[in-house]
Amino acid sequence: MGMTPSPRPARVIDLETMRRKLQAKQRLVRLSPELDGLEMVYSLASDPDSLYGMPILAWGLREDGEVVGLVPWMEALTACHRLDDSEHGCFVGYRDPETEELLDVAPPHKACELEHAAAYFDYEETREITLIQQIPDTQGTHALCIDDEDCPWQLKQVFGWRLYSDGNIEALLADEALVESTPILPGDPCLYPGRSRHRVVYFFQRSIANRIREQDPCTLEALALMVVPDGSSD
Repeated sequence: MGMTPSPRPARVIDLETMRRKLQAKQRLVRLSPELDGLEMVYSLASDPDSLYGMPILAWGLREDGEVVGLVPWMEALTACHRLDDSEHGCFVGYRDPETEELLDVAPPHKACELEHAAAYFDYEETREITLIQQIPDTQGTHALCIDDEDCPWQLKQVFGWRLYSDGNIEALLADEALVESTPILPGDPCLYPGRSRHRVVYFFQRSIANRIREQDPCTLEALALMVVPDGSSD
């Protein structure tokens, strides 16, 4: 028995267009600083019997409505659920230190806060990339800035974070030559987006930055392994 041809014409599916649409739905549209001490919990393959905690810096609302925790991780302010590396860290959940409760998703009060804020600050979409939001860094995050291979690296404090209309987030660093008053606050003219001047930017928590300043041998050895390009040799 033959099959009756469908009257509907065949459609060519553009995978690249579908990929761009999916990425657009995942872009961040609003940020909210974490001020109550909630943590990201992650695991390491090198110590499978232990769990580790890291303070969440902020929460982000994606265009598809999902709310995700954000932490400074390697070269970006990264959504916690994207951590899926057994060597560096695999995301387990969110933890409230006061109640010891472990959550799979963002707490409801943060989702509510972000949804209402996004509805209130409903920016009109434009072709040009524009600044949407700016929040302070409340955890003493530091950035290791690398320019040319012959130039020494710089360890700089992160003073804030900028969210742009394309969903990208930039760390705000200070140009010491332009500092006119202290403390430095988001919006001060001495601040600039890290990637606008530096080829590579790695983020560290305050405790690790202090070890780098104190030239702790173990920390410096790990740092050297991280910043030396793959395949390079003496």
